Formats: sequence, structure tokens, C-alpha cells
Amino acid sequence: MTHVKICGITDPGDAELAAELGAWAIGLIFHEPSPRSVDPEVAEAIGAELRRKVEVVGVFVNEPLDRVGELADRCSLSILQLHGDEGPAYCREAARRTGAKVMKALRVHDRADVRRANSFRTDYHLLDTHVAGLRGGTGETFPWEIADVHDRRTPVVLSGGLTPENAADAIAAVHPFAVDSASGTEAEPGRKDPAKVKALFRAVEQADRVEVA
Repeated sequence: MTHVKICGITDPGDAELAAELGAWAIGLIFHEPSPRSVDPEVAEAIGAELRRKVEVVGVFVNEPLDRVGELADRCSLSILQLHGDEGPAYCREAARRTGAKVMKALRVHDRADVRRANSFRTDYHLLDTHVAGLRGGTGETFPWEIADVHDRRTPVVLSGGLTPENAADAIAAVHPFAVDSASGTEAEPGRKDPAKVKALFRAVEQADRVEVA
């Protein structure tokens, strides 16, 4: 079964919808330049409500460890998604301080970038599209076939321009542990389109049926 992570959530109603549909995880972005940055008070309420239903993922970009620890505790984060230039030592320390799992995000445009993921002994690897000057939420895909050099010792979460229309092709190409959608399920940045979210779940379910068959 391919899991689903719905990222870029800023609204409790969107978080509840994702959980009701069976999301494995929801993503709360703590990176102020992002149009999907969540208010910490809202994130705290979402985490308190859903921490026993889904993985609550905090997305960080080169944040000081003290702030990561503070928000992990305050917002009931179970996974830290590190989307900046954090190295293996930072990842280990973040896990030690918070007790949360760590998902290291790699922005990829060639196989060398995918191979770099193999040096991170984290709980998950997220493969996202490399777009200069952006840290995710680009709406752009990367050539999925380059994921073939990932060693698969760590579960892969596939991100980057995933929509209800292309999710099945992405799953067939990569066979990821999970798919991650932000812009592809939005009405506008930070606000989900319920019809698109539901369509993504249907597409993943159908893709999994094909894989089993």
C-alpha cells in the first residue's frame, strides 16, 4: 500500500479532511518565506487534535535546533522533515533532542542527487524536484526513473508536482513508500481543494490495485 502525505496544511479543516481520508501524514511548514507557512498557534491546535490519528510532520529549512525542538514539543510533531542543507550530524541531533523521526528531503535533478540521499541514515528520505531558489512546493516533477539508484534501505517519500492525474504513473515508476502532495491538491497556496484531495486518494488506491494485480 502506498501511503499519502498531504503537505502545506494551514487550516484545521484541511487537516481533518486528510485524516478522514486515511492520510499517513500531514505536513506543517515552519518556513516563513513559504506561502504555505503555518501559524504556530494553528499548528499547535492541529497537532493536539490529530497526533493519534496521523503522523504530524514539521517541515523545517535550516532552522536552529533549539527552535526545532521547541516547535516539535509544542505542536506534537512525530516527524521532522528537514528540507534545507542539514547534514547527517544535524539530523541525528534533531532526532536525539526531540524523539521524533527524521525525514531528510533531497532536491534532485539527476542520479547524483538521489545517491546523496543514501548517505543519510534517517527514518525516511523525501525526493523532491530541484528548482533554483525554491525549497519545495514547486509544482514541478523530476524524471522519476532516476530514483532507481536509491538503495531502498530507507523508505522513499516521493514529492514534486504530484497531482491526481500523475500519481499513478509516479507510483508505477518509483514504487515509493509514500507520495507527498502540496501544490497539486490546492485551491490556493496553503488551502486545499477537497475535490483534488479526494481525487488524489482515489488515484493512489487505484494505482495500488494495479500493482497488486
